[in-house]
Amino acid sequence: MSEKKQLKPHIPIRLNILFFVVFLLFSALILRLGVVQIVQGEGYQEELERTVNISQPVEAPRGLMYDRHGNVLVDNELLFTVTYTNRNTSQDEMIETATRLNEFITMDIEGIEDRFERDRKEFWALINEEEYLEKLSVQEANEQNLSDSEAHLERLDLISEEELNQLTDEELEIFLIWREFNTGYNNLPHKVKRPIEYEEAAKIMEHMEYLPGVDIIRDSARRYTYGDTLSSIFGRVGSIPRNDLNSFLAKGYERNEEVGRSYLEAQYESVLKGRQGELENYMDPNGNFLNNPEQRLGSRGNDLVLTFDMELQQRVKEVIEEEVTSSSARFVEEEDAYVVMMDPHTGEVLAMAGHDSDLGTFTQGYEVGSSMKGATVLAGFDTGAISPGDGVYDRTLKFSGSPDISSIRNLGYVNDLTALERSSNIYMVEIAMRMVGYMYGVSGTNWPDINPGFDTLRSYYNQFGLGVETGIDLPGEFAGVSGGNPTGPGSQGSLLFFSFGQFDTYTTMQLAQYASTIANDGYRIAPRVVKEIREPSTTKGELGALSQQLEPKILNYLDVDEYHLDRIKEGFHRVIHGPEGTARTYFEDRDYNPAGKTGTSQVRINGEDANNQTFAGFAPYDEPEVSIAVIVPGTANEDSAGVANRIVEGSLDAYFELKEERNGPQMPDDGPEVEEVENEISE
Repeated sequence: MSEKKQLKPHIPIRLNILFFVVFLLFSALILRLGVVQIVQGEGYQEELERTVNISQPVEAPRGLMYDRHGNVLVDNELLFTVTYTNRNTSQDEMIETATRLNEFITMDIEGIEDRFERDRKEFWALINEEEYLEKLSVQEANEQNLSDSEAHLERLDLISEEELNQLTDEELEIFLIWREFNTGYNNLPHKVKRPIEYEEAAKIMEHMEYLPGVDIIRDSARRYTYGDTLSSIFGRVGSIPRNDLNSFLAKGYERNEEVGRSYLEAQYESVLKGRQGELENYMDPNGNFLNNPEQRLGSRGNDLVLTFDMELQQRVKEVIEEEVTSSSARFVEEEDAYVVMMDPHTGEVLAMAGHDSDLGTFTQGYEVGSSMKGATVLAGFDTGAISPGDGVYDRTLKFSGSPDISSIRNLGYVNDLTALERSSNIYMVEIAMRMVGYMYGVSGTNWPDINPGFDTLRSYYNQFGLGVETGIDLPGEFAGVSGGNPTGPGSQGSLLFFSFGQFDTYTTMQLAQYASTIANDGYRIAPRVVKEIREPSTTKGELGALSQQLEPKILNYLDVDEYHLDRIKEGFHRVIHGPEGTARTYFEDRDYNPAGKTGTSQVRINGEDANNQTFAGFAPYDEPEVSIAVIVPGTANEDSAGVANRIVEGSLDAYFELKEERNGPQMPDDGPEVEEVENEISE
């Protein structure tokens, strides 16, 4: 009993000690939490903020392009792309990763021996460090008081061409990969190679843990459904040009984004650009991922509905190819021909085709000859130089100090209508002489000031769209070449030749706008190739909701007597239907009743005589719904007539046949064309 009584006090003492220890521990923990939260909280918060937030943009597909009938012209094709994200990685690590990556992809080294000399020297120095340092020792650099960067440049200069040529093919492939690694911006994925095959992508993904910074993404390239037809007009997509980088960054673009680089892709970049998604990577200060990245999805860009009729475009292209091929012997040098067809009331371009390049329809200018005589006759009417029905005796005119001027032959008496029908040069010359107050056979060599003649004629031509930008919604339009106002002996001859289209140069698009202005009762409408902007559709092959309907843009109105314009139209009609019309042997039995003006301009090509054949017109004559312009430059003088007229005939036939029956545009034999997506390697 006494022993038990003595043991009882020991248990409460031990519990008190335990409670006291627990109390101390909790006190220390609370104190530590207080220090962390109150004293060091701000520092830890800053550290936490440094660990999050490396965002990688996820490219969204660009908008599609359709023709006026809903046929997809430009689509997106998904492909695999290798990317590399440089997180201040050392050059040795980059080379090691590039060497491993080279086991799975192949880089094209053709022609590399003539490119990237400085970069190849940098690479050689990295993989041959001892030989590189032996080029200039540290002691020698110090004796010459060279900084590290100066010493580095000295050593690079001492690397010989022979040493560079010792790089093996495998090392050159690794070099190209390494070079791409260094091309991108830090902490942003840079496209190293695209496209790659599925098998290559799978192997890379299997070995991703040995390829730090490397990733595989689903990318897209532009797919041209109908091959190269109009692809130059659609334009190209590529990385942001260095010179434009700041401008794009100010608009919210990322440095590594791709943008429209030319033509429609560039002109409508803000419309076609998709809204990018984003990957949020959570990392610690050492670059280690803390958890899986979070992805925010983007959306495809808006779509363009173009004014083109792809089936008509293909038919017109066939007409050009057939005629140019069959007439190839009739060209002085390279064969070429251009056609533009448009709605004269809206300016919508239905087809614009060239033998070699569709771009030439609005980027190349030529002397067009007699096809622009309608503008000269109207200028004569409006200035009072002539009146409807006035006659002139067409014969050869001789002037001191300039070549003789005549029509294709002496036509005798012609008035305004027969002058257009038979293409009288002398009638146009008479208008120009009367404008400046010169009387042939009376004034002799006493010419008045001819500058007003140039200025007045050019002013009227400009109102038709000749010699000025047409306002087409494409960049890079050529306004033509103005010969100016020559002075000195013989300059009056330039004015006279100017009156019938043999001085200034014009594009096929300008000639089409001129024809459209006549067909549209004096309203000059800006040509356009975009009809509508649509929101992206969720259903493949269907148009989305209408976002914007583009309206015709009136540039100016010919404030002239309506009867005067009617006389021009009637003259155009007689060119094809009149008994002596220059195109009367064409368009036989056509019920669409065309009207137009033929033209031939005498030019010199590399010292050899040649002709530019042209045509500007519209159909039907009574209610015009399509205007057309054709330029065939550089045909031979002999046995070359009719090339332009036959192209017009075939093109208008195609337009009116398609009004009756359509089969849809034809896919090319070799299938759709995918935009060249291999990396653009810059110097």
